[in-house]
Amino acid sequence: MPNLALSFRALSVLHTSRFLFNKYGFHNVGIDQIIRSAKIPKATFYNYFHSKERLIEMSLTFQTDGLKHEVISIIYVNKELSMVEKLRKIFFLHANIEGFYNLPFKAIFEISKLYPKAYQLVIEYRNWLMNEIYNLLLTTNSNALKQDAHLFLFVIDGAMVQLLDPNKPDERERLLEYFLMGLG
Repeated sequence: MPNLALSFRALSVLHTSRFLFNKYGFHNVGIDQIIRSAKIPKATFYNYFHSKERLIEMSLTFQTDGLKHEVISIIYVNKELSMVEKLRKIFFLHANIEGFYNLPFKAIFEISKLYPKAYQLVIEYRNWLMNEIYNLLLTTNSNALKQDAHLFLFVIDGAMVQLLDPNKPDERERLLEYFLMGLG
């Protein structure tokens, strides 16, 4: 079901489930909690989503589509930005607990075995992002390596792990600068 075809109720459920999944995790949030929080009947939930797995797939699709839109805008629309400025914007778009990447990041660790189709959506997004980063790196360095794009994603993931620990300082800027120095 394309996002444009979703009713207000379905979008409300997607928004509610995204909030609950981000806060409590995929395993700790059940259908009953979602419908109670979204204030919809159970039959309405099943009419739109059919299952929790389908809801998770749609939630992750919504998140990754938003990320793709932003990344494409940064790389291809903002032509005045340098490659480093584009990497910086992409990094902070992803390394953000309140951002669109939090749910896909959480999915990496929580859903691979129980919801493999939803997990595959996240893997496809990460592969897409690495290809976009690699192509961006090639714009200024014809000797750029695919491993550099992989490393960039790992730096994002490391920043996310760090942000999840409330006792650690925010060192996103330092992590990014370390990566950028390595591109030298």
